[in-house]
Amino acid sequence: MSPTTAAGTTAAEVMAELAALEDPRARAVNEKHGDDHGVNLGKLRAIAKRLKPQPELARELWDTGDTVARLLSLLISRPKAFTAGELDTMMRQSSVPKVNDWFVNYVVKKGPHTEELRVAWFADPDPVVASAGWGLTGDRIAKTPGGLDLPGLLDLIEAHMADAPDRLQWAMNTCLAQIGIGNPDLRARAVDIGERLGVLRDYPTPPNCTSPFAPLWIAEMVRRQGGQ
Repeated sequence: MSPTTAAGTTAAEVMAELAALEDPRARAVNEKHGDDHGVNLGKLRAIAKRLKPQPELARELWDTGDTVARLLSLLISRPKAFTAGELDTMMRQSSVPKVNDWFVNYVVKKGPHTEELRVAWFADPDPVVASAGWGLTGDRIAKTPGGLDLPGLLDLIEAHMADAPDRLQWAMNTCLAQIGIGNPDLRARAVDIGERLGVLRDYPTPPNCTSPFAPLWIAEMVRRQGGQ
């Protein structure tokens, strides 16, 4: 069967097609970010568009353990088809940064188990898993914060963010900024925590982009919202 034929394409055929896309220059760039593959993501998305959602093929590709195959798997999955247990297992297999990012954003957030997994992952001893829990918490703070203990979150951030591993630290910093942006009564404390901890203070930020340093991020977003 031709690899350009979507219906009935086997995992072996897809793997061969992905192998043919390997570019050493792309791999060199990706490896700087911890991603062990050399495939252009635009080309990967084109393959996913051709294949369309195929849950069984997606599972086969995921089970190969190959990074590019897993990225494609996430693009052709049906998020609502996974159980919470399956997603938890996949989370613990998603140590590669790009796989982890796509898994959370393209599968977990689009399925019915987001809140259940947010709670389960939030305090997990694995910092990669915990970073996903904090990332989902940051989204909830921004969109539907009702029921969250925001002062308690600030306590945790104040106590642990400075020494957290990079990925977890980034997610915690996002929560800090979102609390400060959306809650005027907690804004001064959020800014104070950011200033004292200094996390991402010197992060290189291109012109016309907002700094991830929480005090600057908060100030800019509040300004855009009219100072509320």
